[in-house]
Amino acid sequence: MGIQTALDAVRDAPRIIDALHLADELAFEAAREPGPRTIRILTAAIAGDDQVTAIAAVHALAGSFDEQAAATLTAALSDGRPFIREHAAWALGRNLPRYEAVGRLIGMAAAGGFSGMLAQTTLEQWSTALGETLAVALEAALLGTREPEQRARLVETLGLVRHRIATRPLLGIAADADEAPVVRVAAVAALGQRPGVAAAVLETLAAEPEAVGDAARLALVDLQPAPAHPTSGDGLTVAQLFLHADIDPALTAAGAGDNGGIATLLVRLGDALVADATADVRRVVTISRGSVDQALEDLAAVPTERGHGYGHAPLAATPVPSAAAWPLRVNARRGIRRVLRAAGRIDLLHLRMADVGSLAAADVARELGIPVVFTVAPDPHSVIESLDRSGALTRETFGEVDLREHYWFRADLVQRLAANAAHTVLFPRPALAEDMRSLVGIDIGAHPERHTIVAEGVDLALIERSVAEALDGAEAHPAFGELRELLETLPAERRGLPLIATLGRVHRVKGTATLVRAWAEGPLRERANLLVIGGDLEHPSLDEREQLDAIDALVDADGRADAGLLLAGHRGNDVAARWLAAVRTGVPGLAAPNGLYVCASLKEEFGLALLEAMAAGLVVVGPDGGGPATYVEHGDTGLLAATWDVSALAEAMEGGLALAAEGDPDRARRARAMVADHFTIQAMAAALGPVYAGVARDEARLVAFTGPIPLAGAAR
Repeated sequence: MGIQTALDAVRDAPRIIDALHLADELAFEAAREPGPRTIRILTAAIAGDDQVTAIAAVHALAGSFDEQAAATLTAALSDGRPFIREHAAWALGRNLPRYEAVGRLIGMAAAGGFSGMLAQTTLEQWSTALGETLAVALEAALLGTREPEQRARLVETLGLVRHRIATRPLLGIAADADEAPVVRVAAVAALGQRPGVAAAVLETLAAEPEAVGDAARLALVDLQPAPAHPTSGDGLTVAQLFLHADIDPALTAAGAGDNGGIATLLVRLGDALVADATADVRRVVTISRGSVDQALEDLAAVPTERGHGYGHAPLAATPVPSAAAWPLRVNARRGIRRVLRAAGRIDLLHLRMADVGSLAAADVARELGIPVVFTVAPDPHSVIESLDRSGALTRETFGEVDLREHYWFRADLVQRLAANAAHTVLFPRPALAEDMRSLVGIDIGAHPERHTIVAEGVDLALIERSVAEALDGAEAHPAFGELRELLETLPAERRGLPLIATLGRVHRVKGTATLVRAWAEGPLRERANLLVIGGDLEHPSLDEREQLDAIDALVDADGRADAGLLLAGHRGNDVAARWLAAVRTGVPGLAAPNGLYVCASLKEEFGLALLEAMAAGLVVVGPDGGGPATYVEHGDTGLLAATWDVSALAEAMEGGLALAAEGDPDRARRARAMVADHFTIQAMAAALGPVYAGVARDEARLVAFTGPIPLAGAAR
C-alpha cells in the first residue's frame, strides 16, 4: 500500500472506528518502509489538527525499529498536547528500550493517572533489559520527591524491576517508620514478590497496625507456595471476575457505583453453573474488589468441593469508578493472582470487560498458564460509533476525549484479549458477523470453532414471584412498603399517573440524564412519573456526580418529587424485581397500572434489566442496536430507538406509554414466554458448560503434547 496511501486511508476513513482499524495498516507500512521520508510523513501527521490521525502516526512510529523513528517517538513525550504524550508513553513499550526516555517516563509514572499507568507499563517491559539502569534512576527520582503519593508510585514502579539491586531500597523503605504509610505499603507489597529475601522483615511488619500491617500479611501470603488442592477430581473449576463492584451473594449493592448488571449476572451464573449437573463445573470462584480483611478471609474459605466461592482483591482505600481504576493495575494483578493461587487448580478464567481487571487478569493467566475465555462485545466501539454519528465526537476533539475515556486503549485491549483467548463468547445481535467485522475488526467466520454465541440470562423465578406478590396485593415483602413510602412523596395531583421506570447504574453510557431530559422537556412529564432505580445518592462516584448534576440542571433537586421525578438510589436485586412488578400492576392510590420500562443506554450489549422488565410483563423501550434488537419485538413487546437522540427517545417513550396503556395480557404473556424460552440464567449456564469443557479438553491435549512447562519468572 505504501506509507502515504496508508496515512491517507486513516485520514479519509468515513468513520472514526474505521480509522482505528486502519491504524494497524499504517503501522505495518511504517515497519515495512522505514526511513527518513516515512518519519517526515508521520511527524507531520502528528503535528496536524486531525487528532485521530495524529495518534495513529504515533503508534506507527513504534512499529518502525529505526533509530530516528525511536528518537522522534521519544521526543513526543515532551509534546505540548497531553494526549500525544500519553500515546507516546504507551507506544514506546512496543519498541526497544531507550535510555533517553527513562527520565520522562519515570516522571509520568510518578504523576500517576492513566498516563502514569502506561508509562509504568513501558518501564516494566523494559526492566528485563534495563533493570540496573531503571533501579538506579528510580532511586535517584525518590531522592528528589517528597510528596507521598508520588513517592508511592515510584516505589511501586521500583518493585516491578526484577534486578536484585532494587531489593535493598525496598527493604529500607518498608522498614522506615518516617516514611508515609502509603509509601511503605508500596514497598511492602513489592517485597511479597521477592521470595527468599523478605520473609523475616515482613513477619515483623505484620505486627504493625493498619495499612502497613495489612500489606505485610498479604505479602506473606504471596511468598507462600501455592496450595496443592485440588489437583484432581471430577468437574471443572472456573474463575470469573469484575473488580469494579462489591459483589456479595445477596446482591445488596446492585446499581450503586459500577455494581450494574454484570455483578448480578456473576452471582446468578456462578450458582447456576455449580447447580447444573450437565455443565461439568464443580467450582466457581468469583473475584471482585474488597477489603484486606475480606481478602484474607476468602483465601481460607475458597471451596475445595463443589460450590460457588468469592474472592476479593484489595485495590484502593476507597472505591474508584472503572474509568479511574487503571492506575490500580499492579494491585489488581497481585490480588487476582493471590485468589487464583489459593483456589488451587483453575481450569479456565472467563473475562468479560475491557477494563483494568481484565488487563491484570490476562497477565496473571499468562503467567500461571490458565486458558482464557473472553466475552467479546463492541465496547467501546459501539460508543465511539454512536458519538461519532451524533457529532459529539469528532476527529478534531478525539484526543482530548480519549484522555478521559481511553477509547483507543480499550479498543486495542478488546482485540488483544480476543486474539489470545482460547475461546470467545459473543452476544446475539441482529448483524453479529458484520458488527464484529466493522466495529471490532474480528472475522468470526474465519475460525467459527473458536466462537460461541451465548445469550445472557435472568433469574426468572425471582421475577415470577415478584409479579405474583404484586398481583396478589398483599404486599408481603417489605420492598412494596418502601415503594409506597417513596410514592407518597409525590403531590396528590400526580398520584394517579403511571410510572416510567429505569434500573441500573447512574452513568452517562447508561443515558440516565438523557432519559430525564427526554421526560422533563416534553409532554411525558404530564403523563407519567419517572422512577430511577440505581446510583449511590449519598456518596456518588465521579460518574454518578456528573449525571446527578446534569439531572439537577433539568429538575431542581429540591422539587424533584413535586415534578414527578423519583431518584430512588440503588436497591437490592430482590427489591428492584418487586418494584418493576409494581410498575406493571400499579400501586393503589399512588401509581396507575401499566407503566413503562426504559433503557436509555448509548449502547447495550445485551440488556439484563430490559429482560427482567419484559419477564415482569412490562412494555419496554431500548436502544435500536446491540442485543435488545434480538428480543424486543418492535411495535409489540416494546419499541427500539436511537437512544442517544433525545427527540427519538422521547418519541419512543410516548409510543411505549400508549402501548402499555392498552394493558394487553397477551402481550405480557408473550414477553414472559420469550424470556422463559431463551434467556434464563439456567439456559446460559447450560450453554457455557460445553464451552468450558471444550476449552479444558483442548488445554489437556496441549499439556499432554508438550509436557509441563515451568512458569516463567516470578510474579510482580
